[in-house]
Amino acid sequence: MLKQLENSKNLYIETYGCQMNFSDSEIVVSVLKDEYIVVEQPQNADLILINTCSIRENAEQRVLKRLSELNTLKKKNPQLRIGMIGCMAERMKDDLFKTGKVDLVVGPDAYRDFPAILNETSDFPINVLLSEIETYDDIEPVRYDTNGISAFISIMRGCNNFCAYCVVPYTRGRERSRNPETILAEAEKLFADGYREITFLGQNVNSFHYDGVNFANLMEAASKINPLLRIRFATSHPKDLSDELLAVMARYNNICKSIHLPAQSGSDKILQLMNRKYTRAGYLNRIAHIRKYMPDCAISTDLIAGFSTETEDDHAETLSLMQTVEFDYAFMFKYSLREGTAAWKNMTDDVPESVKTQRLEEIIALQQELSHRSNKADVGKQFEVLIEGTSKRSPAHFYGRNSQNKVVVFPKGDRKIGEYVTIQIKKCTSATLMGEVVNS
Repeated sequence: MLKQLENSKNLYIETYGCQMNFSDSEIVVSVLKDEYIVVEQPQNADLILINTCSIRENAEQRVLKRLSELNTLKKKNPQLRIGMIGCMAERMKDDLFKTGKVDLVVGPDAYRDFPAILNETSDFPINVLLSEIETYDDIEPVRYDTNGISAFISIMRGCNNFCAYCVVPYTRGRERSRNPETILAEAEKLFADGYREITFLGQNVNSFHYDGVNFANLMEAASKINPLLRIRFATSHPKDLSDELLAVMARYNNICKSIHLPAQSGSDKILQLMNRKYTRAGYLNRIAHIRKYMPDCAISTDLIAGFSTETEDDHAETLSLMQTVEFDYAFMFKYSLREGTAAWKNMTDDVPESVKTQRLEEIIALQQELSHRSNKADVGKQFEVLIEGTSKRSPAHFYGRNSQNKVVVFPKGDRKIGEYVTIQIKKCTSATLMGEVVNS
């Protein structure tokens, strides 16, 4: 936590959703650092901020329930202010005022104005204006809740893809990229401060571009900061994953051999309705090129069950795609109709909830099998692992990840957090590799 400041107020911040939201919370803490100190418990706060996600309805319902819980704290502290920030703030701004459960609403492009918003005298301060230029590239994030080893760096904001199911272009605005000089400076400082892994974040990192610098150029420049600094990224869009990037990834050992490549569906019909801008064959072409450049690269994905008009044949195509690619792991969801999206305007959410649930269960079961098969293939192999912390299940064990982003658990011995160790894998589950340090 941050050092206590004289006459400072207490800030409690709770973050939901994607890695980008966690990165944004670090921006907010930086903007407010002259007036507020982060605390670990909401009952100790003068200001509570909930950083929210609108990707799925369940995420929004969780946040609304949490707001009700936090409002009980006002009985003991009438001066407490509760604010909603992030994507829900942008999407539900009018409804939030009616609930009476929040005192202020700030969208993802208005964090720079937070001090002024907090000082407003109106009954309901609000700023949800979207920007075509804001990237926060001159604000150094305050990493108030990290392990000191791994950090996120947002390299771009917004999205131009307008997938039919997705609210991101409406809640985060149009795509714009940061100045690469500020990105690399941030990465260099993180390494100097002891961090050993960074993850570049964007809704579609492959489309990064700034004054002639593309994403492959940025990755190559970052890899040259220091060979002990690992580089990861998320998320890739299949239509923009270039061979140039794959060649750079293959060339540098400190660029992790792991690509998150959301497929969403294996059916061409559904992909077209989703406005994904690639076909099943196009997706498999990208997979083939990944394997060509990096045979040891792990590939993960996102999958949606029960999109509008999805039939059993469409669902079977998704299962078939999974079996063909053999994903190492996946994030899997039931389709959730989001107000304002193209699907909400032009399509019917016509797949029954029970059918969505059944299809999702089938996808999860298959992925567990694939993940276990992938991990069993690693038994007996050796991997370089960056130690990130103590295992939650055993204080005698450390955990870390290998280049393929797989979690590895092993006895602590005399090793330290932040070190690289070589681990020989002895056994596994579908989610975790377990091994022992190889003495060097």
